[in-house]
Amino acid sequence: MDTLIVEAENFVVDYLNKNLDSKFVYHNLSHTKRVVESTQEIIEALAITDPEATQLLLAAWFHDTGYTKGIEGHEHDGALIATDFLKQQNASEEDINAVSQLILATKMGYSPKTLLEKVICDADCAHIGSKNFEDLTALLRKEWELTKDRVLTENEWLDENIKFLTSSHSFHTTYAAKNWQKRKGKNLSKLLKTKSKSSFERSKLKHKKAELSFKKNKVELPERGIETMFRVALRNHITLSDIADTKANILLSVNAIIISLVLSNLVSKLDNPSNDYLIYPTIIFAVFTVASIVLSILATRPNVTQGKFSKEDVANKKVNLLFFGNFHQMKLDEFEWGMGEMMKDRDYLYGSLTKDLYFLGLVLNRKYSILRTTYTVFMIGIVISVLSFIIAFYTRDPEVGRKTHEATTAFLLH
Repeated sequence: MDTLIVEAENFVVDYLNKNLDSKFVYHNLSHTKRVVESTQEIIEALAITDPEATQLLLAAWFHDTGYTKGIEGHEHDGALIATDFLKQQNASEEDINAVSQLILATKMGYSPKTLLEKVICDADCAHIGSKNFEDLTALLRKEWELTKDRVLTENEWLDENIKFLTSSHSFHTTYAAKNWQKRKGKNLSKLLKTKSKSSFERSKLKHKKAELSFKKNKVELPERGIETMFRVALRNHITLSDIADTKANILLSVNAIIISLVLSNLVSKLDNPSNDYLIYPTIIFAVFTVASIVLSILATRPNVTQGKFSKEDVANKKVNLLFFGNFHQMKLDEFEWGMGEMMKDRDYLYGSLTKDLYFLGLVLNRKYSILRTTYTVFMIGIVISVLSFIIAFYTRDPEVGRKTHEATTAFLLH
């Protein structure tokens, strides 16, 4: 039977690695291994022997494989997966039924009836009586957020854990009650202390806010929220600008390659009178390619202002010192003075950030407008150039033109 356990371990490890969604940060392979270890620990303590010990270990390995199918009814799905595996291993019908029943016994709220069901239930909840309880429940909380879209506040999560430990859970085997109950009590005590401390801090904060609101007759703006908003917005604008420059560079490179091929392969053949039918298609092709290159350059061409400001500009809040184009020609001491004046004035500082954001938006609008035009010109130019070459070949020799048309159509379809 040891061979069967090894086969089950290899199967479950491979199966979960390939099929389990990464959002399950708690009910994953690590949890399965912890349950198997806890099951083995109880088996040895209670001197459970084969075949019951093998059935318990098999159930421990397969009890959460059903999460690969979904959350609801995962115990039933896990039992089916275990059944299919055991049938392939030629296990007896008795072992298959026993393992399936043990997996179903791990369902939340189920009251175990037999000793084996009590063992698997205690092993599945062994983390409650462990020193890593806080870390493991943090993973479970994150898993709820990712898989169930269930976001709980700190107090709601504390209430959820306290309710489970006090009302919903109890150890069933004598070994678990003797060895894990004490740690469970400590974990519960820690939760209650955290809850009490949190309630006290909330009450204290509430009184403090009440006192502040009584003393102040105006609402203070959320400084951190404003700074975060500017930081995120500016970063997004800069990212979009980088994307636009990348797109323009791609078009520039592609068209440069195209124009070099045209110059090296087509233009050299145009001085031959027999190739005069290629003149107009080549010109059309080259014109659209050059137009795309020019537009790509315009989209990425920088525009720098004069880079000077006076003290009157700073006093009247007419200059944005956060943009390099406004100070690149100034001396260091003048720039430091201007920045100092701006940082003294909160409205001037936020006004400068607002202007910076606005003008970045104007630059982005210009870039993306030119890029759209560039892509349109490039697309139309490719189509017209191909058609012109087909017409030129067809005019010179209808049979050659027909074959060229068929080859071009096949290339476009592929």
